[in-house]
Amino acid sequence: MINELATENAAVEFLTYDDAVECVKQEVGRLLSASPKPIRNYTQHLTHSWGKFLRSHALLACAENREGQIHPNAVKFASAIEILHLATLVHDDVIDNADLRRGFVTLQKKFGKRTAVICGDYLFCLALEQASSISNKRDYVDFNIPDYMTRICLGELRQNQNNYNLDLSVASYLRIISGKTAALFEASFYAGAILCEEEKDSVEKYMRLGHLIGMIFQLTDDCIDFEAPLQLAKKPVQSDYEQGVITLPLIYALQNLTAFKQKAREEKVSREEINSAVTQTGGLDYTKAVSKKYYDKAFKIIRELSASDSKKERLMFILNKAHRGL
Repeated sequence: MINELATENAAVEFLTYDDAVECVKQEVGRLLSASPKPIRNYTQHLTHSWGKFLRSHALLACAENREGQIHPNAVKFASAIEILHLATLVHDDVIDNADLRRGFVTLQKKFGKRTAVICGDYLFCLALEQASSISNKRDYVDFNIPDYMTRICLGELRQNQNNYNLDLSVASYLRIISGKTAALFEASFYAGAILCEEEKDSVEKYMRLGHLIGMIFQLTDDCIDFEAPLQLAKKPVQSDYEQGVITLPLIYALQNLTAFKQKAREEKVSREEINSAVTQTGGLDYTKAVSKKYYDKAFKIIRELSASDSKKERLMFILNKAHRGL
């Protein structure tokens, strides 16, 4: 692709990584602040609860070419990914009846569930519009963001269908998070890779890496729900089961404590009982071991990439960030 676009790229003003990061933040802020009047008050509220832009950092790192430059289309893609991620969070907060997101009052808490749902829908549309606003669309026809949106929604739906499912298997759970969390990471790595990689095999390596990092991110988050205090997490903790969500540490406890599982079938178990069961069975250690397997595979891919040392360092930073959490 780079060779095919050599003439066009000669007229393009490429960005450094740091400049691209700043441009993405400015672009997301612009998109939220410049929304149509009926919804602007709500989207502006979301500018107070920005995260760490991990997905856009990943996209930009993948988009960096061998000269350390980034095509400006990466900013468009990255801002679209961030808006899409924001949309999923707005809807998640409605589903979870969450009061806080990153230390700030959620949209649904401040303005109501109906407003939050509509705002989330608007953000989905805005993400699509932003992704389609890039130049030379024909060169990125394989990057099908609606397909990733479908995978995310199906993952969320499968999670909802398995609420309070005490028989949920490890394989089924991993399939759920492969959609609801890992799909967006994969999309981020894919979008970045198609901007600088010519070979299909190379792009597929980045996609695989993104998927693995997304799985690690969710499994780490599962552990955070048991381990991190509210002040550090800046969102509700010890709340997954209260929302009906069965995560991997609890799945492992249910599979290994027959009496606990039977009690959970017969009556609502307390948070203290859940914590005790997870601790007794080593549910957190098991989850971290599964995450470590994904980590080792991701590390191997990064090591084998045909990329500069600085690019590999950025990708390792993102991998370690997902692995550590918070």
